[in-house]
Amino acid sequence: MAAKSRCITSAMPLRPLSVSAGLCAPETSPARADATFKVTMVPGDGVGPELMTAVKDVFKAGDVPVEFEEFHLSEVQNMASEEKLEQVLTSMKTNKVAMKGKIHTPMEYKGELASYEMRLRRKLDLFANVVHVNSLPGYNTRHNNLDLVIIREQTEGEYSSLEHESVPGVIECLKIITRVKSRRIAKFAFDYATKKGRSKVTAVHKANIMKLADGLFLQCCAEIAELYPKIKYETIIIDNACMQLVQNPYQFDVLVMPNLYGNIIDNLAAGLVGGAGVVPGESYSAEYAVFETGARHPFAQAVGRNIANPTAMLLSAANMLKHLNLEYHSQMVSDAVKKVIKQGKVRLCGLLIYAGSFWHFTCVPASLMPFITSNQRIHS
Repeated sequence: MAAKSRCITSAMPLRPLSVSAGLCAPETSPARADATFKVTMVPGDGVGPELMTAVKDVFKAGDVPVEFEEFHLSEVQNMASEEKLEQVLTSMKTNKVAMKGKIHTPMEYKGELASYEMRLRRKLDLFANVVHVNSLPGYNTRHNNLDLVIIREQTEGEYSSLEHESVPGVIECLKIITRVKSRRIAKFAFDYATKKGRSKVTAVHKANIMKLADGLFLQCCAEIAELYPKIKYETIIIDNACMQLVQNPYQFDVLVMPNLYGNIIDNLAAGLVGGAGVVPGESYSAEYAVFETGARHPFAQAVGRNIANPTAMLLSAANMLKHLNLEYHSQMVSDAVKKVIKQGKVRLCGLLIYAGSFWHFTCVPASLMPFITSNQRIHS
């Protein structure tokens, strides 16, 4: 392995988090930093801890200047309490940036309707979930060269945790849509489109049935759209949106929608480019950024079998590094992952190799692994 030489630059600050959460910072050239950034890590349930191990191994091999503060929060492994939740929140509020796996929500009602996952989002006001669905060369799917963004309001809507039994055998579940939050997510979507050079925003709804609730959401989107005359604005009903995504996803650019629709579309769109294991995601408030997989699944049946695909989590980690202005390391991780996928080889393990001035990720046959030193190995 070649001798490692590092060029050091001054530490770079985090990207500013405004209402449009990190969309205002100018692009900077790739650079390394001599500071260490603290990031909260919540591995979650299922294969979450395994995926986070892959991230930590890659960061260690790539000498990424990030230190993780790790907290295990789980409703299904007796690792959840108000005290632990407050510890996680304190860490996230201090560090401003976090990586999170899926915290599995049991279906049994145990006296609390809001899951820990939902409570984290609300307490941090992580109102905007962003999932960039992008085809990866090497994954053969029905549709290629896809590039669309799903933006979801995730603090109200159908996931407001307001349910009650009005009379025996009759359950009422309330869907909350407010003008303030609808305008906020709409503005986020149009700001995102402006910053990223996107040309169209499509609001997804069911206002033909939920005339007041989704009607208000549509009204707010239309009001915000008038402030962005250079961006085309369209609307589509959720059921038609699902069909159109399967038939012709290329017609979409940026989609914005309430909570439940976003959850469904995230998973559908992930399936278009390879599945839940390849699409990264992120959630923003005005102050905080949380990086996670785009389609949230614990994949509990894969625990311990070393078959979970770490691509989505590694790409989320690369997006997190970019958010921290660690452009060099972000590029290193994302380029390496994409290179391995593009090669299209079946592999049991991978290796980060330093080649003079940069790291690259390569495949190593299992038969050669005994000859590779343990500190060079990573999960792939």
